[in-house]
Amino acid sequence: MSIPALNNTGVVYRRILSQFPQDLSLAFAYGSGVFKQQGTNQGQMGKNMLDFVFAVDDPVTWHTMNLLQNRKHYSILKLLGPTTISSVQNDHGASVYYNTLVPVDGRIIKYGVIGTECLIDDLMHWKTMYVAGRLHKPVKMLLQNENGKLRAALVANLKSAVTASFLMLPESFTEEDLFMQIAGLSYAGDFRMVIGEDKSKVANIVKDNIQHFRILYSNILRDCPQVVYKSQQGQLEVDKSPEGQFIQLMALPRTLQQRITKLVDPPGKNRDVEEILLQVAQDPDCGAVVQQGISSIVKTSSITQSIKGIATAGLWKTVSYSSKKLKKMWKGWRRKPSVSQMS
Repeated sequence: MSIPALNNTGVVYRRILSQFPQDLSLAFAYGSGVFKQQGTNQGQMGKNMLDFVFAVDDPVTWHTMNLLQNRKHYSILKLLGPTTISSVQNDHGASVYYNTLVPVDGRIIKYGVIGTECLIDDLMHWKTMYVAGRLHKPVKMLLQNENGKLRAALVANLKSAVTASFLMLPESFTEEDLFMQIAGLSYAGDFRMVIGEDKSKVANIVKDNIQHFRILYSNILRDCPQVVYKSQQGQLEVDKSPEGQFIQLMALPRTLQQRITKLVDPPGKNRDVEEILLQVAQDPDCGAVVQQGISSIVKTSSITQSIKGIATAGLWKTVSYSSKKLKKMWKGWRRKPSVSQMS
């Protein structure tokens, strides 16, 4: 099974992609410039920044070629050369190197570069959940090569998102509940949700894109033995018995299992993971423990990647980008009805 690509990539995306070195294992576009979100119209979408992620097998070679083609995209770090840029990419934050507020073909774009092996590691194990979290939500796949390991990792990441969400949801819930939970995974613990992001972001992503979420997840839900999926009614029932929750906990990505273990196991006890997860499966607060584990992964990577972003974007672009985010957050806050309006 391969990840369902959303077709109709459009000439806009192909033209932008043609401006970059072509040695990519994966390229996708995401965010409010690509998918309609509640509260935005087509005209606003056309003005929004387009976000891309490029996965590359050899970051040093790719940045060498990109510095020749697009030197102006880089901050002062370009003076240190492609080897240093690749080290900054791989060794700090979430192993992604972003160039932001870049004018390309009449649009403003932001693009992140990640090594293919780092991406596979994040998809399989949720080491940072940075790019893995973006891929829990619908994206516009622009290019994907025949790397079988990467294809399998993309599907494994979606299955992990479903499993983690099952553990945090009640026994019976709707498709929309599930998609809200999945979309919110990569924002749990993200400090930017406190300052810099529209608080209703998750709902905005899901409400107008239910069909896109179905395309991503319907096959996984139909094939999952842990759930009864009534697709016609949009209703789901999941196994909440300790046995069912133990199976789900054992299927979680490795980093998340380790974070849960750290939360639950007192220092010095050193019990094995299986024993600890068996205990968590019987805990009425099992979902809250999973949530805390996810938050601890996301919090770390969101802070370290944002600090790295100051160096990779440069100070002026960082201030400009942050002010746009704060403006968006303010608009989202103002759109919310007051208590008196709701009553």
